[in-house]
Amino acid sequence: MEVNPPKQEHLLALKVMRLTKPTLFTNIPVTCEEKDLPGDLFNQLMRDDPSTVNGAEILMLGEMLTLPQNFGNIFLGETFSSYISVHNDSNQVVKDILVKADLQTSSQRLNLSASNAAVAELKPDCCIDDVIHHEVKEIGTHILVCAVSYTTQGGEKMYFRKFFKFQVLKPLDVKTKFYNAETDEVFLEAQIQNITTSPMFMEKVSLEPSIMYNVTELNSVTQAGECVSTFGSRGYLQPMDTRQYLYCLKPKKEFAEKAGIIKGVTVIGKLDIVWKTNLGERGRLQTSQLQRMAPGYGDVRLSLEAIPDTVNLEEPFHITCKITNCSSERTMDLVLEMCNTNSIHWCGISGRQLGKLHPSSSLCLALTLLSSVQGLQSVSGLRLTDTFLKRTYEYDDIAQVCVVSSAVQVEA
Repeated sequence: MEVNPPKQEHLLALKVMRLTKPTLFTNIPVTCEEKDLPGDLFNQLMRDDPSTVNGAEILMLGEMLTLPQNFGNIFLGETFSSYISVHNDSNQVVKDILVKADLQTSSQRLNLSASNAAVAELKPDCCIDDVIHHEVKEIGTHILVCAVSYTTQGGEKMYFRKFFKFQVLKPLDVKTKFYNAETDEVFLEAQIQNITTSPMFMEKVSLEPSIMYNVTELNSVTQAGECVSTFGSRGYLQPMDTRQYLYCLKPKKEFAEKAGIIKGVTVIGKLDIVWKTNLGERGRLQTSQLQRMAPGYGDVRLSLEAIPDTVNLEEPFHITCKITNCSSERTMDLVLEMCNTNSIHWCGISGRQLGKLHPSSSLCLALTLLSSVQGLQSVSGLRLTDTFLKRTYEYDDIAQVCVVSSAVQVEA
């Protein structure tokens, strides 16, 4: 009968511990009423317990800290730190010790070792220590692979590996919505939800725009000359709570003048989110480039540059329109027609020539109107005709104005 030789034990021992902040100690309060048999005994024991909070002994939260007992939860955007120790448990000197730490993800294998040089020798009861750091950028299963190779006193080469598997979870749920204004402005609404089990301190949520835009944050108000966050003085986000951030993006002047470029822009920018958890552990996430569905303006775009909010009944008021040739190849010869509606009447000559409008260029028109009906009225009735293609573009419900009576009657 064939007998397998016993497996040789290794002279070195490998230990791996994740480095993370401690947590507050929680105790289970045990109390009773004074009329019960123990009397004040349990309450006195809690008051004498050094781990309880003085004056609030019945609260579960204590004043002491406890070291982590396992890897715990690791979230995307946090820094994974680990302590690796190789100890010589034998009574002989070990030579040429090489310790290697790799992190295997679903897409890549990363070398996290601080040094790839071998240690010449390790005496008994001595150890080799290393601390590794890695900013987690992928979710899912991660495997920390620690490999140790060495040579015994007898010249025999030895090798062993250990695997430590952990899951990287998603800390935040980010949803975005885009709103296209009548001008070239774009409004971005970002909904950020804390999907962890502990509160977060939102240190920074900013939008890094693409090269074509300038961004304005709309998440603060001015009170008594100071800029105050709309979320209050404390930026804590409780578990499963959602916070909405709003940003306004305006095209830079050199790009706004080129309508064809802005029309095709879909890349807006990316969100940069920084938070802190537990006892100040920092995390950071950057989204990929946010993309919107570019609005379809057609060949000709008409937008309002200036219009009053409130006008007087049967009194002329002025608006400024901007007409843009969105075509990148064709020059247009435009004719402007103005059609009256039941409430809005145009003042001026209808059917006038606007002249030639070259590709990706614009012109501004000052127009005069008056309203014969009070209330919120819609500005409609503009027609642009391209004489080359005999094509007419109709523009209704361009904007709304509030029409009020100019005479105020006072009852006697």
